[in-house]
Amino acid sequence: MNPNVSKGLDGIVAATTRLSDVQGDVGVLIYHGYNINELAGKATYEEVVHLLHHGHLPKPNELAELKAALVAERELPQGVIDLIQKMPKTASPMHVIRTAVSALGCYDPDADDVSMDNNRRKARRLIAKIPIITAYFHRARNGLSLLPPSKTLSEAANFLYLLNGKEPTDELVHTMDMCYVLHADHGMNASTFSARVTIATLSDMYSAITSAIGTLKGPLHGGANEGVIKMLKEIGSLDRVDAYIHDALQQKKKIMGIGHRIYKTLDPRAPHLKAMAQKLSAKLGEPKWIQMSERIAEIMKNEKGLNANVDFYSATVYYSMNIPTDLFTPIFAIPRTAGWTANVLEQLADNRLIRPLSEYIGVDNLKFVPLNER
Repeated sequence: MNPNVSKGLDGIVAATTRLSDVQGDVGVLIYHGYNINELAGKATYEEVVHLLHHGHLPKPNELAELKAALVAERELPQGVIDLIQKMPKTASPMHVIRTAVSALGCYDPDADDVSMDNNRRKARRLIAKIPIITAYFHRARNGLSLLPPSKTLSEAANFLYLLNGKEPTDELVHTMDMCYVLHADHGMNASTFSARVTIATLSDMYSAITSAIGTLKGPLHGGANEGVIKMLKEIGSLDRVDAYIHDALQQKKKIMGIGHRIYKTLDPRAPHLKAMAQKLSAKLGEPKWIQMSERIAEIMKNEKGLNANVDFYSATVYYSMNIPTDLFTPIFAIPRTAGWTANVLEQLADNRLIRPLSEYIGVDNLKFVPLNER
């Protein structure tokens, strides 16, 4: 094999960016110059959206303008609502979200206009509408009415309101908002790369985000958090953790939510989510989920030198908030739309078609044989 071939593009730098920096060797995540620890629990999600899209935290008037713009984009086209309501109730929410986002492009007369101003509008449109799509499908599949979006609630609060049909508590809003901040961007991850590849062809914003959603869906990317809860439910109780994990390791099974392709030390987002999981578990009287998680993390650290990642504790947080397991990945997609769209805008600002090479390792010099002689 050619020594220049990098399977999975390991170590290959495909772009320069000012958006986020993942320093895997020391466990640091930076958004536009701010360590994630400076933002988590301090900045709101809307402030982080502005940071990613404009390069600085907003002044009060800038934040008010962004909030108003997002609120104005919350309504879905009736055709997209009809599409959501006609989807099979058994469909995966990620399939529905991907399809509905693609459909949004059909209802935007400027879908193919790649001017910066228009793409910024489309970015805000997607950031505002993907939470609505997610909540509406969940309610539609359960036979519940689709509520009109709030004109006053924050992004996190509005999503929880539309999902559950009642205004959420301040604690739940704070928890969801911090989850949004932690998930907003993360370097050249697989879904961000697919969004950049798509837009680099000078396709459109909707196609780029559709590509990203399809990529995020996989269990080796955003789908990992669903796998964590499935694992915890399969284990069942704290006293069964050790035997389950040791048996899984002997069979060389992957432990979901443990380890990371980039981080060689602790994922800096994990402690924030762990603290939220501990708080929620204590308050809701279901401590076994976080206790099981902590024991799994301890075993994997001691025996394999691997740390828990963002998916490991976000699963317990969402489950403690009584959110259905199959909505975990959509809730990853909702805030990551801020990062995806920011990356699309950055790619277009200095675009070059992304076209890597491949090394052919097949046979050659074959001769054609007529059909009747084969």
